[in-house]
Amino acid sequence: MAIHERAGTLALPADLVNIPKLMSYYYRMIPNVEDVQQKVTFGTSGHRGCAFKSSFNQNHIWAIAQAVVDYRQAANITGPMIVGYDTHALSYAAFMSVVEVLTANQVNVLIQANDGFTPTPVVSQTIISANKNKPVALTDGLIITPSHNPPQDGGIKYNPPHGGPAEGEITKQIEDKANQYLAQQLSGVKKVNYGVALASGWVKETDFIAPYVESLAEVIDFEAIKKANLRLGVDPLGGSGIYYWQHIAQRYGLDITLVNELVDPTFSFMTLDKDGKIRMDCSSPFAMAGLLQHSENFDLCVGNDPDYDRHGIVCPGFGLMNPNHYLAVAIDYLIRHRPQWAESLSIGKTLVSSAMIDRVCASLNRACLEVPVGFKWFVDGLANSTIAFGGEESAGAAFLQRDGSTWCTDKDGFILALLALEMTAVTGKTPSQRYQELTAEFGESFYSRIDSPISLKKKAKFEQLNSQSFTDTTLASETITAILSHAPGNNAPIGGIKVTTENGWFAARPSGTEALFKIYAESFISQQHLDAIILQAQQMIDSALKG
Repeated sequence: MAIHERAGTLALPADLVNIPKLMSYYYRMIPNVEDVQQKVTFGTSGHRGCAFKSSFNQNHIWAIAQAVVDYRQAANITGPMIVGYDTHALSYAAFMSVVEVLTANQVNVLIQANDGFTPTPVVSQTIISANKNKPVALTDGLIITPSHNPPQDGGIKYNPPHGGPAEGEITKQIEDKANQYLAQQLSGVKKVNYGVALASGWVKETDFIAPYVESLAEVIDFEAIKKANLRLGVDPLGGSGIYYWQHIAQRYGLDITLVNELVDPTFSFMTLDKDGKIRMDCSSPFAMAGLLQHSENFDLCVGNDPDYDRHGIVCPGFGLMNPNHYLAVAIDYLIRHRPQWAESLSIGKTLVSSAMIDRVCASLNRACLEVPVGFKWFVDGLANSTIAFGGEESAGAAFLQRDGSTWCTDKDGFILALLALEMTAVTGKTPSQRYQELTAEFGESFYSRIDSPISLKKKAKFEQLNSQSFTDTTLASETITAILSHAPGNNAPIGGIKVTTENGWFAARPSGTEALFKIYAESFISQQHLDAIILQAQQMIDSALKG
């Protein structure tokens, strides 16, 4: 994909979304459930859409909220529900819609005091804490966020009592029931006016910030950070964790500076992403261009997406780290500096994450658990403390507390950012410097992800691909060692295919929403070898889908 001519430059007035128009569409447009683009669709991170496209509006949220209530009742979940939201324009409107339905159904609702934002990891960690002693009335949560998506988008995801993203069987029930409510023109959906909801006694304001910040000492070595007198620069990217950093700095005596303190639903302070769109992607050097300007003024800089489940690490003299590189460094550091972690603990990675992680784990004699795309595959392992670390190539990860017990079961951008500060304090090396040492030991990784167009007919055949779908015995002149349609770590379907050799691999998966498929590929030989892998991958997929 060609880089947009204005990528990395500050957004102009013409780039900004018309917020009054967006909100009007949220309240006035009625979705057509006969149009697949306007139905409720739960992907790996809940339902996402845009009010302008009639794929995220009030009717969607009312229907989804009632469907979640129905699921709770069937599952006998009777405790309070935490409802958090991020800084996207549609998030607060959707929050109000959710509260209207939950209170009408007599669900106890916990919200941040003073209309405060609540990051995804805070919801997860609060659920874990509330359910730690297995009370009869279990707590769960709804998080209203489209993650790093553009300002005009909205999103909502459900976290059951285990604290992590809901499993596919749960989201399927919610999705089907919500679409049924939409088809019935909301017949069966209980709701009251928001003013009535607030006065109903079912909504309780609380402070999620102080308990979360206090508990961070269970997962991060703040004493080492304070002793090293490190300076941290933070760009919250206008996200939901913006007010947490001051509390962290005060509680642990750290030198933390927010280089951007703006919260603006148009995200007018953002630099444009590689395609020229405003997107709060903390793994993109184009979207993080504003923070990169400060990289030499601090010992480290970090950024997070709007719901704080992702992390971006900026090192002086280097710039923004590739998420794959930081995951490998984080795993290497944690295994070496968490003596209370049992050697039997596995390290979890998605099958499209770098094989550098496999090499690091092998060198430290730790099992590497490779699962399909989606953080939900790490939930049980983190909840049961059998996985020490779970990470995705898209810059999302979480890990256990220092004593080996559960911290959270969803991605936590705070702890990955603070871990970078800890490892710099303890080792005297930035994460980028440590990664250079890993490449000297294990070889340099060349990694890429590309999108390829595909017809809907061929896209439908993707999940049928298996090892018998291919006749190739070599990939870019190397012998093929495996052709996988199921993840080796848990035997769950990939929803696509992965082909491996000794020094390279590619994985191909269809997009959940568009007529294209994604190819992820890596080589430990050269950029030319990577290019050869990608070219052959496209040819292999095209040939297999013709068969």
